[in-house]
Amino acid sequence: LNHRAAAKQYAADKHKNYSDLNLIVCHMGGGTTISAHRKGRMIDANNGIDGDGPFSSNRTGTLPVGALVKLCFSGTYSFEEIKKMINGQGGLAAYLGITDLRQIEEEIAKGNTNYQECLDAMLYQTCKDIGGLATVLHGNVDAVVLTGGMIHSEYVRSYIRNSCGFI
Repeated sequence: LNHRAAAKQYAADKHKNYSDLNLIVCHMGGGTTISAHRKGRMIDANNGIDGDGPFSSNRTGTLPVGALVKLCFSGTYSFEEIKKMINGQGGLAAYLGITDLRQIEEEIAKGNTNYQECLDAMLYQTCKDIGGLATVLHGNVDAVVLTGGMIHSEYVRSYIRNSCGFI
């Protein structure tokens, strides 16, 4: 619903009809979900709740299936523990121990390269998925609409703009 609302808000802000636009909507909050909208219909999206897409502040994102299956059947973790690893304790939380983008940017400003590498890896995966959805729209994309708490970061917006601006 947030994707559709953001797409409709973009259309209204541009004084256009949502049903006339091809959009990619990227929501970056606790999870990152990305969807393609063709002429007023959402035609494709990742399932960020269940682990699809790029990793985010607290979600693992898409994982290698073989390694995940081994982990699930290792006998080391319960079903609930695995689910929590995927959604709640994954992503930046697993890599850095924090999910607050402001704190991560503070660490980067202090010169902490590990924080920089993790944030850049997350943004790299996000941009790769945005680009993938551009192919679903056959390159005919009117805009990439960004929404969610992480979008308040100039660093995040700039990274996405530099990588996906040609779309």
